Amino acid sequence: MPDKTAMGLMAQAAQRAVTDAGLTKNDIDGFGGHGTLLPPIEVSEYLGLRPTWVDATNVGGSSWEVMARHAADAIAAGQADVVLLTYGSTARSDVKRRTRGSAAAMSTGGALQFEAPYGATLIAKYAMAARRHMIEYGTTVEQLAEVAVAAHEWAAMNEHAFERDRITVADVAAAPLLADPFTTKHVCLRTDGGGAVVLAGENIARDCAKDPVWILGAADATSHVSMSEWGDFTTSAASLSGPRAFAQAGVGPADIDVCQLYDSFTATVLLTVEDLGFCAKGEGGKFIESGALRPGGALPTNTDGGGLASCHPGMRGMFLMVEAVRQLRGECGPRQVDAAELACVHAMGGFFSHSATMILGRQ
Repeated sequence: MPDKTAMGLMAQAAQRAVTDAGLTKNDIDGFGGHGTLLPPIEVSEYLGLRPTWVDATNVGGSSWEVMARHAADAIAAGQADVVLLTYGSTARSDVKRRTRGSAAAMSTGGALQFEAPYGATLIAKYAMAARRHMIEYGTTVEQLAEVAVAAHEWAAMNEHAFERDRITVADVAAAPLLADPFTTKHVCLRTDGGGAVVLAGENIARDCAKDPVWILGAADATSHVSMSEWGDFTTSAASLSGPRAFAQAGVGPADIDVCQLYDSFTATVLLTVEDLGFCAKGEGGKFIESGALRPGGALPTNTDGGGLASCHPGMRGMFLMVEAVRQLRGECGPRQVDAAELACVHAMGGFFSHSATMILGRQ
């Protein structure tokens, strides 16, 4: 949506989310999000809010899952009643205006300055993880491609998806190579977009305009920033956050009806399904190859089309929660997963650097 600024996208999403809940901005006393100067104060001002509780946690794409957990804790502790989380980005439109690449900007300080001169770009880090998994476990590039194929199957049923054409494994292989083994179809989109969610305590949520979706479990964990500090390229911090979130919810992977998993690259999903326990370590390739992620599969995943086909405005964690809520409410039309009662949301930040897992339920 190049006709809107990032702030404009946040405002649009915030208004829609608050209206969806049957609330007004006067009900909001907590806010979480990112701005450009003094986050989240600047965004709150733009939205006409004066919150008494704020959060601006930034751990990359998984920031909103962490802020949602923080908000739930704050509400439980009586520090806030209604918390609004927002995100907006014009990542696609901004490409035309940039004069320096993000890798150059990130190499000016901190740990990344020691890797950037050797070409260790973001995509290269994920490609190394994919190649390591292929070497260790015999995973094939065709199995990785199935992640993208499944995403496009879902996107074909989503009128708001950026890419709605179905693709095949052969199409993924024939796309231009970016970083071995990734072609362009293994890599997330760059789009504009905005999203928002509203969190409230039980006494308020039960009286809202829509049936509430409950946070049953939530946990996060960190791993590394420098690739030299990542002990095992085939295991992410999801192996730590996932079991804790499931334990808190009192359910297991076998109980989940629908998943929304961060899919910055096809390999991100591969590691995630293993680390969350949906299949054993090393068996992710065969599990995905079986069609498990597709409509009608054993683990319907990224039902809006994900970052690979629907939208990815730079940091996708917000949209994972939005789609999970829609699925649990039965609002997804042709892409609706039948009798969805439990959803697993998992977001990734950085270069497999941070993981945040949430278990959401209708009850």
